[in-house]
Amino acid sequence: MTCHSGMEVWMTKREKILQAAGKVFAERGYHAAGIADIARELGAGHGTFYRYFKNKEEIARSLIAQALGRVMTALADEDPSAPSCLDEYRAQVRRIGNKLFDLVIAEPQLCQILFYDAIAIDRSQADFVGRAMEASGAYTAEFIRNGQCKGFLRDDVDAQVVGLAVNGMILAGAARLLHAADPETERRPWIQVVETLMFDGLGEGRDGSG
Repeated sequence: MTCHSGMEVWMTKREKILQAAGKVFAERGYHAAGIADIARELGAGHGTFYRYFKNKEEIARSLIAQALGRVMTALADEDPSAPSCLDEYRAQVRRIGNKLFDLVIAEPQLCQILFYDAIAIDRSQADFVGRAMEASGAYTAEFIRNGQCKGFLRDDVDAQVVGLAVNGMILAGAARLLHAADPETERRPWIQVVETLMFDGLGEGRDGSG
């Protein structure tokens, strides 16, 4: 066996352990799940697990990093500076929302540990997720600043705060999809509401008097 093929086998086995652990964590919850549960789901002994991961915390961290990586990959082709008018940005927001919800529907186990279990693992992991959320807010703020600079978004609001608020709405919708009986039915109205709040507001009047 070559070094290259040996590494492929190692990575494949590691990925299978992550998949099994993600399923067990989603079904039982992180704290209730044990190594024995993961090994049983995998159909292997404890020794197999410990050849690839030191403990349950390490596998949880790997799953969280994997989930964040999936999010970044999903949004990699969305350029914050691309929209040149409000309609283009509105369409981009709709695309981003759909991409994130596609991820939740396709990989609910990864999203479960990111949205629900991550902050309960330990303080360092909670801090890591918090920093990731701050970074995602800064990323969204770049879209807002682009619109402010080009004149199609109002410039009297803090772009960083808006970025965090927008992400909060999208993440709340994604978390809701995890427990929806029909995620596809839930997706459309949630994206529409986020879009409405961002671009139209809730006021009945358009002149500030409604």
